[in-house]
Order: sequence, then structure tokens, then C-alpha cells
Amino acid sequence: MNVLTRCLAVAGLLFAAANANAAEKLNGDAIKELFTGNTVAGTYMHGGLFSEFHAIDGRALGDNGFTLNVDACWNIDGDAVCYHYGPRTDRRTYCFTVEKEGENYRLLVRDTGRPNAIARILKGNANEHGDGGKRWSCDDLLAGAPAIRSFAFR
Repeated sequence: MNVLTRCLAVAGLLFAAANANAAEKLNGDAIKELFTGNTVAGTYMHGGLFSEFHAIDGRALGDNGFTLNVDACWNIDGDAVCYHYGPRTDRRTYCFTVEKEGENYRLLVRDTGRPNAIARILKGNANEHGDGGKRWSCDDLLAGAPAIRSFAFR
């Protein structure tokens, strides 16, 4: 995607978010069905871009907007999607509720309701995200982990 296309996409997403009227809050089952096997790509409210393929085995492949994922996992917790980044000793967990508005999805910080990002769902692994040759298992990463630290964005 070239820079102009990205800028236009970002502007469209931000415009849609600013002019949102009625959004449909998704439950955990709907989020799981929508995200599993697809790419969630969008723009953080601060303007950064992200794109992550939600593998059926729980891995989140791609770029979370700050770095390439090398050990990221995702899961559904109640009516929220949670992302886990980093090794057990330094794991960061972020959980979001999801609202659908037209073709866009708003990710809201579960604990505060603060908007975090606007995204679109792309069918399959649209951006061909891979594991960079480093295989990881979410069962191994998340099983028996010490208390997971959850950060709320402010």
C-alpha cells in the first residue's frame, strides 16, 4: 500500500470515527468469529498503523504498530479481545471491546471505554504476515504464566 493510499485510508477511518452515531457492540462470540483467520488492520487514535493476522492457533502475526510480532497471542476474554505481547517475565496484555460501525470497527480499552483504534477486517492473511521463521505456541506462552499485567491506555 503506497503512502497516499494509506493516508486516504487513515483519513477515512478517522472521519468515520469522528462522525459515528450508532455502533453495535459485539459480544465475545461475534468477535471470535470475525477475527479468527482474518487480518485486523487499522489506525490507532494517535495515528500509528497496525496490521495483525489472527491465526486460529491464537498467534497474532504481523505488526502491532510498534514492532513486528515475534511472540504475540490473542484470545477472547468475555466480551473482549485480548492481546499478549512478550515473554512470561515481561508480558504486556491489552484488552478491548469491539463496536461495529458500517465497515469499521472501534476497539475500546476494556477497563476505561477509551477509544484505542479504528480497524477494518481483511479476509484471510491479506498482508501475508508470517512468523519470521520463529515458531511460537500460544499454549506454551500463556499456560502457567504468572499474573498477567494489564495496561490501560490513558
